[in-house]
Amino acid sequence: MIERWNRDQVLALAPDAPSRKAAQGVSSPGKWSGAGATAEAVWGECKGSGATPYRACVDLSEPAYRCNCPSRKFPCKHALGLLLLWSADAVPTAEEPADWAGEWLDQRRARAERTATAATAEGGKGKAAPDPRRAEQREQRVSAGLAELELWLADQVRQGIAGSRRHDHWDGLVKRLVDAQAPGVAGAVSRLGDVLAGEDWPARLLGEYSLLHLLAVAHRRMAAAQPYGAGHEGEHGDGLVRTVRDRIGFPVAKEEVLAGRRVRDVWDVLGRRDAEQDRLITRRVWLRGRRTGRAAVVLSHAPVGQALDASLVTGVALDAELAFYPGASPLRALVAARHDGAVPALSPAGYPPREALEEVARALAGDPWLDSWPLVLGEVTPMTAGSGAGSWLLGRPEGALPLHPSAGTPWRLVAVSGGRPLTVAAEWTPQGLLPLTTWDDQGRVIVL
Repeated sequence: MIERWNRDQVLALAPDAPSRKAAQGVSSPGKWSGAGATAEAVWGECKGSGATPYRACVDLSEPAYRCNCPSRKFPCKHALGLLLLWSADAVPTAEEPADWAGEWLDQRRARAERTATAATAEGGKGKAAPDPRRAEQREQRVSAGLAELELWLADQVRQGIAGSRRHDHWDGLVKRLVDAQAPGVAGAVSRLGDVLAGEDWPARLLGEYSLLHLLAVAHRRMAAAQPYGAGHEGEHGDGLVRTVRDRIGFPVAKEEVLAGRRVRDVWDVLGRRDAEQDRLITRRVWLRGRRTGRAAVVLSHAPVGQALDASLVTGVALDAELAFYPGASPLRALVAARHDGAVPALSPAGYPPREALEEVARALAGDPWLDSWPLVLGEVTPMTAGSGAGSWLLGRPEGALPLHPSAGTPWRLVAVSGGRPLTVAAEWTPQGLLPLTTWDDQGRVIVL
């Protein structure tokens, strides 16, 4: 049986703040009729402005959502309101779903079986080889673009970085890197303007220039030693090549990832963070395996205003197989398969700040361009280190890590702690920690 989610976990599924507010407005029992819940689903009819109520159903096993309201948000306020009602133990238990809900659930099961069968059949056929001529043309464009980047960086250091205070300083270079079919590098250059806000911008900008130079040199040397199409013998060498190519922007097909080795574990969903760049929302959902201790991130993307994947609920654990994208420090993964069965909800094992930093150091040794990593810190408390933004720390008296300046004053974390040590899941970044989730002394999930 799936353990009941709490209010925090449900509201964390909302696509935006207005949806959270609207969901609370339709979460009272008087708004609903015909509501019921089984071990894997919850459903009900919500009274709206029209004569016919809206029918909402949630498949808790994934989760997945259905509602016949006209909203384009996903999940909509009715699905969220129904889940809030369920989280408050205000939905009666039923032996089987209502007919309309059962029909949708059966259709989902049938689609999943057809998809699995088709994937198995497709896997046996193999995939058409890429056009070698087009691949070689792209390699030449990328090499030329990165060679220009190396010269540009040398000019910046020679001339000084005072002229970099203009936010349009990198626009021309970004366009040339896009034309060179190196979107990963172009994206990294386009974000350089973000470092200008802080007082330490010269040091940070030089650090970013160094990482770009390292990437360009790594590609040049790898291309000379092992041209595209040659065999990649050796796990470490292959992982490093894959990491460099991924950072440049060479895509890896989803089918290739799913065909690789899978890691089965009970994965704790630590939390998620949404970020907007060029009108595109990227959602990072962080996971950690209970047995393997492996960290993972599942990414989804959508234009602003469109629905993002909401199938991974913060604080929930799932028995699943993850397929990791190749690299020297594999982190990004796909949920390849889920396994049925109840998984107890436990707060994940936390580590002292020093051990957590050692894990980050190992990851950076394989991927120096890494800009985020999930950590679970145990027995830590929020503490101040002065006044102003960026003055908060999270840790123990013998060692603490700074919070990211954008985290501000972590009032909710301070309130939950009350001076007592906590287990906290956070996203490490070079500028500091971004707290995601904590667990109170009763084991309840608190989404930060």
